[in-house]
Amino acid sequence: MTSEASSEAKVTPSGDGIELEYADEDGVKSVLTLPLHKAGAVRYFSAGVGVEERAAQYPPFPLKLVFVAGSKAYLSQVSVTITDAKGAVILEVSREQVTGPWLYVDLPSGTYTVTATREGQAQVKGVVTVEKGGVKTLYLRWKNGTS
Repeated sequence: MTSEASSEAKVTPSGDGIELEYADEDGVKSVLTLPLHKAGAVRYFSAGVGVEERAAQYPPFPLKLVFVAGSKAYLSQVSVTITDAKGAVILEVSREQVTGPWLYVDLPSGTYTVTATREGQAQVKGVVTVEKGGVKTLYLRWKNGTS
């Protein structure tokens, strides 16, 4: 598992994916490419499924969202809306694009309100300030798996 811990994910040369190279249990190298989406000037991608994705070091996007039910269960298929301090919508991400429990967002410095919605369940909100050169992690937690 040592090789997994040191795996570095990087933006593909075409700019439309995040490429993760890792070694499987037999030491065979494999490459996994996660889709890198873009809405206006904001890039984002979903990750966190499986050991390889969780162990990787990702490009330093300023915001990492983590979706959780209860105290431990990770969630995916969550829709997300991010608004700036003036209330303008900066990004809307459909639940189909959130394939894992993590969503990395390449936002400019500023303060944002993040609203996440699970199908048929209450919304969860958080406010976060991101700065250039750092990564801020915001946990969006539903009390349990059903509400």
